[in-house]
Amino acid sequence: MSGFDPNHIYTIAVHEHPPATSPESPAETERLFLEFLLQYRIGGEYLYRDKLRANLLLKRYGLDVDLRHINLYNNELAQAIQNKPADTLPLFENAVTRAARLILSPRRDLGDTEVETDLSAQSTQKAQITLHSGLNLLQFRDLTAETMNKLVRIPGIIISASILSSRATKLHLQCRACGHIKEMYPTGGLGGLGSGSDRGLPRQCEATAPDGQKDCPLDPYLIIHNKSTFADHQTLKLQEAPDMVPVGELPRHVLLSADRYLTGRVVPGSRVIATGIYSTFQSSKNKNASSIALRQPYLRVVNLELSSSSGAGGSNPFGVQFTPEEEEEFVEMARSEGFYERFARSVGPSIYGSLDIKKAIVCLLFGGAKKVLPDGMRLRGDINVLLLGDPGTAKSQLLKFVEKVAPIAVYTSGKGSSAAGLTASIQRDPVSREFYLEGGAMVLADSGVVCIDEFDKMRDEDRVAIHEAMEQQTISIAKAGITTVLNSRTSVLAAANPVFGRYDEGRSPGENIDFQTTILSRFDMIFIVKDEHNEIRDKNIARHVMNIHMNRPNENNDDSGEISLDKMRRYITYCKSKCAPRLSPEAQEMLSSHFVTLRQDIQKMERDSDERSSIPITVRQLEAIIRISEALAKMTLSPTVQNHHVEEAIRLFKFSTMDAVTTGSADGLTRGELNEEMTRIERELRRRLPVGWSTSYQSLIREFVTQQGYSSHALERTLFILEKKEVIRFSGQKKVVHRVGV
Repeated sequence: MSGFDPNHIYTIAVHEHPPATSPESPAETERLFLEFLLQYRIGGEYLYRDKLRANLLLKRYGLDVDLRHINLYNNELAQAIQNKPADTLPLFENAVTRAARLILSPRRDLGDTEVETDLSAQSTQKAQITLHSGLNLLQFRDLTAETMNKLVRIPGIIISASILSSRATKLHLQCRACGHIKEMYPTGGLGGLGSGSDRGLPRQCEATAPDGQKDCPLDPYLIIHNKSTFADHQTLKLQEAPDMVPVGELPRHVLLSADRYLTGRVVPGSRVIATGIYSTFQSSKNKNASSIALRQPYLRVVNLELSSSSGAGGSNPFGVQFTPEEEEEFVEMARSEGFYERFARSVGPSIYGSLDIKKAIVCLLFGGAKKVLPDGMRLRGDINVLLLGDPGTAKSQLLKFVEKVAPIAVYTSGKGSSAAGLTASIQRDPVSREFYLEGGAMVLADSGVVCIDEFDKMRDEDRVAIHEAMEQQTISIAKAGITTVLNSRTSVLAAANPVFGRYDEGRSPGENIDFQTTILSRFDMIFIVKDEHNEIRDKNIARHVMNIHMNRPNENNDDSGEISLDKMRRYITYCKSKCAPRLSPEAQEMLSSHFVTLRQDIQKMERDSDERSSIPITVRQLEAIIRISEALAKMTLSPTVQNHHVEEAIRLFKFSTMDAVTTGSADGLTRGELNEEMTRIERELRRRLPVGWSTSYQSLIREFVTQQGYSSHALERTLFILEKKEVIRFSGQKKVVHRVGV
């Protein structure tokens, strides 16, 4: 103990400068970040130093940083970023800016204060950090007061994007009385000082006069714009995806504030995962509110991850990744025996029968292959299906199932949808008073499926709005000075009832289907779903429904081969992202010869019946069969369309659209004979019933059908047409017929 004073503790520094590992002061935090940027390496590669150098050579003052790397390097730094991002990220950006200066001028001694000030004078631009984090995804409803001012990561759909504006990052102020110059650095975010606003400027001149007296008036400072610096700024609106909204609730949305390199990266309809600081700002609406503490939340974006479905390329919502084991399982599934039948049976397994409709829905879910021709023209790959039929045939149940199983889907009802709600509406920004677009259902379901129930109840002008979306797959807007085109690469699955509520066998398809041919030609498959009275079938359906209600397995349905919903969804995503089949020469030949035959059949039928077919068979229908065969090939991950795919596509098309075209010859009469009878009945009716007279419906049946031998179907149709022409009118529940016009 010699040489040491008793009762005293001495410390000896082992290292010359002991490095601090915990961020205690802002300067310490900044130094740790700088060390991380310059020293973090994977193997022999200095990851961020090299990335920053490459970015600087491209004149891009920004850096993508993975939060997991910071976590591995220094856990406390990562915690600070997650819990206090508003304080920590500016220090990180300073560290990146310092690292950029070191890279650009490595010979300068940064410790020298003279050089430091010299550098800041002619400094490199302030660098921007974009953070990739592996944080758990939060839903909109989890954004509570606990998450305020923390780093959060939320998925959703961009429904509107404002135009780019310039936000001041440094303001150069000058006193108009004494010329005193002052510089201000407004805070970022939506609450920051606007470039043209005078709010937040000092009220008094801050120059000190020699005698202590100042003559400068109140609010003396003017902003000198040409000496101020600005950064790009954009306001986005993020809405939760339709499949995340609980039943009976409105979808929520949150404002996003993006700046510098994060601006201009997304358009309405893009599906993104936004990482940002959950902050608040004083809304202009609440300025005069009684409560000063009420502030509106928003997200200060530090990174936007786009799902690849919103870009060109594949259709992979939220960038779903597949494990090698999963890919192996999917390939085995595609090669398994009878996989097509098994997949079709798994669509709406609780719905009895309708296997061909289920097969059509499977084709719709997979879709054909999109094509871009050399002249820039696009051919759609999405398949549209219309289910038209009697009530109680499980049309809406199928639509609901598709909404659940499709990776991206929007369900809407015809009566509750307007043209703007389906396509896009023009909104006005409350702050800047600028007009901007807000995407509707067809835009939000880009590269997905739109299920439209009660399609026949839509107003005609609303239905016309989706014509372009169904064929060209774009939505053109020219309103309020905005002229633009939005993408709507969607499949449409629509369900409708016939004109009379139920399908009337006695009438032609044209009278049952009250749609214009313009919309019918855009559907690849049209199914007429009839509720047929058949004792054996009725018994089976009754047993099936009873078993479902009693929660018993069905004997006639093989449940062992049923595919689960989640697996179906992932398999569809996998096929759509990995496979785009093309026609083989044999399939090509088979399709073209079949189309010619179809056209001849339709022409012959039209000639016999002496009227145009209500469902047209055009080149669109040839393209429809091509798309169906491509979808069938895609389902089995086949790169080319083979003959058996084309045969099945032709069978489906014949069962659906061709069947719908040819139904409706009643009472064994051809269309020509029927028209002849109708002409005679009409002539007789006009002669027998003068204007203003009336007669009972029963006496007409007795006279024309019983006595003169006309068919009841011909009389029914004649009365129906005369009523449409307003020659006659029914009253007393169709019991009395009045002659009202000529």
